[in-house]
Amino acid sequence: MSRFGNLEFESNEQPRHGTESESRDGAYWMASAQTAYQSMDFELALRHYSRVLEFDPASIPAWTGQVRVLIELGEYREARVWADKALERFPTAPELLAAKAVALGRLGDLDPALAFSDASLEERGDSAYIWLARGDVLLARKERRADYCFEKACALDPAGWWVQWLAARIRHHYGQFAAALKLAQQAAAADPGNWVVWLLCGDCEAALGFAANARRSYQQVADLNPEYRAIGERIHQLDRRGIFARITGWLRQGLRS
Repeated sequence: MSRFGNLEFESNEQPRHGTESESRDGAYWMASAQTAYQSMDFELALRHYSRVLEFDPASIPAWTGQVRVLIELGEYREARVWADKALERFPTAPELLAAKAVALGRLGDLDPALAFSDASLEERGDSAYIWLARGDVLLARKERRADYCFEKACALDPAGWWVQWLAARIRHHYGQFAAALKLAQQAAAADPGNWVVWLLCGDCEAALGFAANARRSYQQVADLNPEYRAIGERIHQLDRRGIFARITGWLRQGLRS
């Protein structure tokens, strides 16, 4: 089933009644969606942003959040359609324009992506996400100007981990593992008890061939979040690469002798 089944395009459903509706309002579901997003539970975030719209169909952050988590899930076409639907209601919302720009860039529609990114800036959008999205689009276009955009985004939240982590994820997506690692390490320094930043550090280190460092980062993940079972597979992959590297080394030594 398409994830559109979870999206409240028209938001006709009324808020649920009873004890739950009395204690869980739109603010509750927004906070829950943001927590799920920051914990990389994007499917749950998608559902919770939808619940926000049951209470407040005019919540631009919830509409934007839906687009952003669809992008995180790699559902770029759905993200574009969802952005279009939201922009019918809020045609000048800067972060919605920026989110559509990212979806278009990821789909390879590079000129329209840049146009929507330009529009988000023209609407006087100056949030960290506006600049992260700009950097995303410029990386899709293989332009070096992206560096300034990430610096601008991080400068808007210099002491936090969230923007640095998001910027690192974008860099990682485009294969810029060294730059992504630097940002991920900054996020880890800002919040060393957060397992998602160590996971990204480990992924970048593994991609760069720093197996020992990646293992240490992955062990941090295992210690901080024992319920994240996927970390075992990552460590197993490191072990397999190590065995393969040793076998290859032995073969090369044999050929030289």
